[in-house]
Amino acid sequence: MRYKHIIWDWNGTLLDDTRLCVEVLNELLLRRGKSAITQADYRQNFNFPVINFYKYLGFDTSADSFESISHEFIHTYEARWLLESKLHADAKLVLSNLCSHGYSQSILSAAKQEALEFGIRHFGIYAHFTELVGCDDIYAHGKIAQGQQWLQQGKWSPNDIVLIGDTLHDFEVAQALGTDCILLTHGHHCSSLLASSRATTVSRLTELQERLY
Repeated sequence: MRYKHIIWDWNGTLLDDTRLCVEVLNELLLRRGKSAITQADYRQNFNFPVINFYKYLGFDTSADSFESISHEFIHTYEARWLLESKLHADAKLVLSNLCSHGYSQSILSAAKQEALEFGIRHFGIYAHFTELVGCDDIYAHGKIAQGQQWLQQGKWSPNDIVLIGDTLHDFEVAQALGTDCILLTHGHHCSSLLASSRATTVSRLTELQERLY
């Protein structure tokens, strides 16, 4: 077994919520008389820090503060996600199998800590993780600082860890932490964009599982 510990991203990697995020963004854009975004455009251009993506979409953060847009997005998203989002195919099976093969697992997410913990418990996968590391606000600046703080606890060497995500930011986090990275193409970034990182990419969680055995 090449690695001992897996750091998972949450949104887009285990949780299938890309479509919902696009729909919520389009609600916000249409309320302001802006053009809607396609899912293809979203998956090509979404990135961290999210404020830059909002500016790309046409939000005027001088007249309509980033904080107010963020609160509106989260309020709309949280009203829908429990009913409209689900785990990606085979997520529960793969998490269970990896535990059975001796991997310890954690989650590093840009989601707010409370929302992350609620989601993991809601989907019945809490027992598979040793730690859940989220953010203390809703503004999605990124998660490099949280990852570095977690790594400094000294539980694992970077050489023992693989980080699994679905965006170029996840690759940036892995580089900052000094860990290997595998990117799934079923989430918030399209396969062509992920390929630019030259990280290993896979299309399905079961394919990922095969690579880790």
